[in-house]
Amino acid sequence: MSLPTFRRGAAVLALLVTILVARAPVISSAQGPSAPSSPGVRRELRIGTPGLPAVLDPGAALEGTTPLIARQVFDTLVAWREGSTDIEPALAIRWNASRDGLVWSFALREGVRFHDGSPLTALDVAVSFDRQLRPDAQIAGRAWPALLRGAPGVVKEVRAPNARTVEIALVQPYAALLTVLAHPGLAVAKYSAAADGGGRFVGTGPYRVVDSSSGRLALEAMPGHWAGQPRSERLVFLDVNTDDHAESEIDARSLDIWFPSGPPRRSEGALSAPGLRIGYLTFQTEKEPFSRKTLRQAVAAALDPAILGLALERAAVPLQSFLPSGVWARREGSPVLGAGRTTVRALIRESRWPKETKPTLLVPAATAPLNLPKLAETIQLLLGADELSLNVQVEPEPTVRTLLQAGAYDIALAEATVAGGDPHLLLYPLSTSEAATKGPRALNFSFYRNPRLDDVLVRASQLSFRAERQRLYQRAQALLAEDVPWLPIYVRLQWAVARPEVRGLRLHPTGIHRLDTVSLELPPAAAPAPAASR
Repeated sequence: MSLPTFRRGAAVLALLVTILVARAPVISSAQGPSAPSSPGVRRELRIGTPGLPAVLDPGAALEGTTPLIARQVFDTLVAWREGSTDIEPALAIRWNASRDGLVWSFALREGVRFHDGSPLTALDVAVSFDRQLRPDAQIAGRAWPALLRGAPGVVKEVRAPNARTVEIALVQPYAALLTVLAHPGLAVAKYSAAADGGGRFVGTGPYRVVDSSSGRLALEAMPGHWAGQPRSERLVFLDVNTDDHAESEIDARSLDIWFPSGPPRRSEGALSAPGLRIGYLTFQTEKEPFSRKTLRQAVAAALDPAILGLALERAAVPLQSFLPSGVWARREGSPVLGAGRTTVRALIRESRWPKETKPTLLVPAATAPLNLPKLAETIQLLLGADELSLNVQVEPEPTVRTLLQAGAYDIALAEATVAGGDPHLLLYPLSTSEAATKGPRALNFSFYRNPRLDDVLVRASQLSFRAERQRLYQRAQALLAEDVPWLPIYVRLQWAVARPEVRGLRLHPTGIHRLDTVSLELPPAAAPAPAASR
């Protein structure tokens, strides 16, 4: 055995021992916990979440718990399929785009009613959207600008040529529109004023709000919903922020499901699924040494995903594609991390790595629940075993972002989210020349410029034909895998903890789970669970 090989083996073995000692066992699955079936069914489901909205406004449903709850109360024109961000009909049963891609037409489903009994019309949809697209809209944390490139962004107007047809006119072709229209932040809502001067937003979803108080929000199933009768008659959302609080409530049967903000301490009944937030290594491709493509390829080849997975613990899993698994158009079967020792050595020789050079890996300070400095040390060790030596520089997140936007770094750990679930919203900002201008507007931190990739991603953002868009995104990911201006490392996990009696729970990659298919089944002899104390 050669000395470099021995050193690498010893280093990796030491890392494995260190991580495995600290690593807690975990039960995780994209499927709900299994339990023997039983004929007893409790029709109320109690759900713990970290925080509850004071006012349920779909226009503000961008982050936190609000999108999850809004998903149950408000319908969208189209919906995400189970386990994917591909779309299926919802309030709209069919749609098409004009030849120039500037007008999208949606035919509405017949017989849909708001929770107040009034019928849904195209004018209701237009009024709901018009409230959001106005630049002066008073909506805190609204979703529209984030999903549609500003306010009014790419949307020129929303109109109702007749009672059953909605038209969305754009200022420029924007194919990602169809995917993001499934986001609860773009749901259809009607404002209903109250006699006391207050008011609330009324939806057409499977549930309606019946009670709201401090730390508690109750929803009641709507009979005759177009998607079918919900499995549970009531959903009661409770404000649960800590492991201790959740465990005591679950053990007391006062809580059926808990959606924590990170990996739970409790492994019994825990389930997880990859989300849409990824971590990646970005290379400063404008300067040495990472202007050398073969050196970037060597870094990718030297990173063992199995070792990275141990370092990530329960917060994330290694990502072997430029898109997370739940995003439509992901390129499968071509892993970007790890390769044989022969490949790594050959790439290092070809890149003519200057051994006297020791670039710096820039990393944000620990962002719970993921310890990024620890991950950076793992990367440093794996590359060092192949004589690719790095320094690690840990800085506060604002400092890291400033350095990235200025291009004042060698290699860095960063994160990004596939906002709205469309591949355009990740691949375009991270990879195109348009986003490679230094300063506060920079999003392509590698400052990589490739006219061929630009052309592919621009065309994919403008074409309305889904199959052609998918072909173009497959091509774009192949180009990225060849040049590696940035390197996907991990995707964060989302978590839930459920009682064994919970049925039908499926975690969606967006974190906006469908709950109208979930129920709680109890043995016939089981005593009624105590009422939630709130």
